[in-house]
Amino acid sequence: MHTTGSVTHEVTNQAPPLTGHDVADDPVLLEGVRREGAAWHLPELHRFGRYAGSEEAQHRADQANRHEPELRTHDRYGHRVDEVEFHPAYHALMDASVSAGLAGAAWADERTGAHVARAAGFMVATTVEPGHLCPVSMTYAVVPALRHAPDLAKTYEPLLTSRVYDPGLHTPAGKRGLLAGMGMTEKQGGTDVRANTTTATEQGDGTWLLRGHKWFTSAPMNDLFLVLAQAPGGLSCFLVPRVLPDGSRNTFRIQRLKDKLGNRSNASSEPEFDATVAWLVGDEGKGVRTIIEMVTMTRLDCVLGSAAGTRAALVQAAHHARHRSVFGAKLIDQPLMRNVLADLALESEAATTLALRLAGAADRARRDDPGERAFLRLATAVGKYWVCKRQPAAVAEALECLGGNGYDEASGMPRLYREAPLNGIWEGSGNVNALDMLRALAREPESLEAFRAEIEAVSGADRRLDTAWRELQSRLTLTEDAELRARRVIERAALVLQASLLVRHAPTPVADAFCASRLAGDRGLAFGTLEPGTDFDGVLGRIPGEPATS
Repeated sequence: MHTTGSVTHEVTNQAPPLTGHDVADDPVLLEGVRREGAAWHLPELHRFGRYAGSEEAQHRADQANRHEPELRTHDRYGHRVDEVEFHPAYHALMDASVSAGLAGAAWADERTGAHVARAAGFMVATTVEPGHLCPVSMTYAVVPALRHAPDLAKTYEPLLTSRVYDPGLHTPAGKRGLLAGMGMTEKQGGTDVRANTTTATEQGDGTWLLRGHKWFTSAPMNDLFLVLAQAPGGLSCFLVPRVLPDGSRNTFRIQRLKDKLGNRSNASSEPEFDATVAWLVGDEGKGVRTIIEMVTMTRLDCVLGSAAGTRAALVQAAHHARHRSVFGAKLIDQPLMRNVLADLALESEAATTLALRLAGAADRARRDDPGERAFLRLATAVGKYWVCKRQPAAVAEALECLGGNGYDEASGMPRLYREAPLNGIWEGSGNVNALDMLRALAREPESLEAFRAEIEAVSGADRRLDTAWRELQSRLTLTEDAELRARRVIERAALVLQASLLVRHAPTPVADAFCASRLAGDRGLAFGTLEPGTDFDGVLGRIPGEPATS
């Protein structure tokens, strides 16, 4: 019997690749950008969104994760070089993000909403590939901390705020742009940085020499690092350049790269300092107070990144459901799938709205708004805890929407899933942020007042919100067993804050469904358990649509 070809069937009922679209064409993102004062940035955001949705960008993301960074400790002659080599796709991603102003550029931009514009771009870039954004985030965060050393800031800030990606280890002042990192934790202490044993010895020329071993320092190829070390006056913050002003290599021995669950495109390392030259940043003995400026901004990026990661997973799930047919109808028209996607959409919209509210507060706080600064102090801890905590569950549910297709690496969903727990750990795990909330409540009562003003701005608009806020206030001020109860309190604080933002800014179907399911408890424990009275069309209509056909 003669057969022609080897085709046994045509491929049908599969979703096409989600490429060729504008990632920024998202009503929740665009409304937040306008609301928080960065409407002037929308044309550029759409340009960047089209890049993020391109097949080229997505291919680069895949390549950067498949071809992981490689450590080269010595050159061919036996000299220590301590360099990390990256695939060209990684460098292309870095160039695009730095050029878009996602590193330190916002600090040199005097326009109102500059930090909101940067936050929106950061979220769009996260949907492409989050790993390369670690050095981008730390470069953004280092600027306010470095200003505690005005002379150092004068030298390096113009290069940290540059939009030029200039990789390679060279004399910092001779480069067109710099990237920064951070070295806090050590193997014997982890989060307890006061247990650090790295020592700092003052020299007679204004420099210090460090000796010690850091446990988890990401992006070791960056140009500058803020690190903590024990000086005679106590734990202090220091600036460590990879290359010294005279062009010689500073001692920065990379012992190994971490073999991580996700975030594979980004190198994370264990560097050893041995007579490593450093400069004091801030007051001796005040290292935590100095570097916390950097930590606060990276925590903001964790919220932005988790909100964006949740959004990316939702969009993939909805795209699949719009094209997949089951039992004679599109999957997105099946009642139970509509429930799942609507529930995920509520989670995503609440996360995105809160993330952009925090970015707006950060922008206004940098313009000397004391109320926004106080709000940011408490709300960052609350947002960091909850939005990052919810990402793994949301991404797992979105992956399940694709079934076996979602478990295949080619779908991109496994990479989203492996990345999902990261921001809950980075810059303080859930317990750290819950305890940080307690410290803010105890030491900075103005932060609670600012939080209260935010919630009560919509007082009377939704009875479920009013009831939840009334109950939460008593918990926020209860000191008995405060640490034991901290997770329950911060979770409720996050939900009340998100609900207040949605009641104020989101369409009625979204706000109503969120308050019913998250505050009144009118749902089950898994996603997809919203009650039949939910306006599913109103909620699902907020999920970004398909690529443009023209």
